[in-house]
Amino acid sequence: MKITVFTPTYNRGYIIGKLYQSLCDQTCKEFEWLVIDDGSADETESLFKTWAKEKNSFEINYLKVENGGKHRAINKAVQLARGKLFFIVDSDDCLTEDAIAKIVKWEESLEGNGRFCGVSGNRGATPYQMHGTSFAGDYVDATSLERKKLGITGDKAEAFYTQLLRKYKFVEIEGENFMTEATVWDKMAYDGYKLRWFNDVIYISEYLEDGLTRNAKDVFSKNPKGTAYYFKLQIKHYRYNWWARLANYNLYYELVKDRNTTNQAAKFLEIPLFILKIAIHLTKLKRWLFRGVSYGN
Repeated sequence: MKITVFTPTYNRGYIIGKLYQSLCDQTCKEFEWLVIDDGSADETESLFKTWAKEKNSFEINYLKVENGGKHRAINKAVQLARGKLFFIVDSDDCLTEDAIAKIVKWEESLEGNGRFCGVSGNRGATPYQMHGTSFAGDYVDATSLERKKLGITGDKAEAFYTQLLRKYKFVEIEGENFMTEATVWDKMAYDGYKLRWFNDVIYISEYLEDGLTRNAKDVFSKNPKGTAYYFKLQIKHYRYNWWARLANYNLYYELVKDRNTTNQAAKFLEIPLFILKIAIHLTKLKRWLFRGVSYGN
């Protein structure tokens, strides 16, 4: 099987049917749909019981678990997946009808090159309105850590090799239920694995009010240890100098300060408290020095 389309879901019975229909409409049927229901209390389970009885051209594997967060669901799903590629599609999103076909086509162009961890298309509000920015041309080969210099910004539609993801599991922290996907994607990049980025919108995202993207600050604040882990990896992977480190320490504190003290924040970052206080005060000083400054003409 070429692809496992994986969908973690939580109380999205009101909208997940749109994704189901987009999978039914795929021009290429070389995929399975693996769904982990993260403890939904709505009609999600009954929907899947209904869809399982329909004559679908693809296999649906639905599993309901206790609520533990998307990263735990991914860890479990990569062990269950039967596809060569693992393609995460969120429950409030959908695909263009040629999405699977294009992933298969671009993966085959790699010809088994072991330097790659997968392929990626673009996301958009529509097939003609891309989220973020991209490069010029049909495709480019680069790691996730090289995105910025190539002008690849915003959420993208990555499909990773399943066997590789089994080696790069998400860290699971007791008492927390969120770990950003960048912690794993960037680890693979740091180890030299590239993606073949291709310039087609294959994934449609709306960014709903109840989604992770719209509620990122609150989610980071509720999961301070996982957020600190992410910031520490960013500092390592991008080889930040001391000024950049201080800026990131302050940014971390701004994200978690509503629920955590400076002592707790410093502990989670594994830095002395005085370093965090320096970072906070330097940022305040910078804002004061540049207050009212305009860089326009």
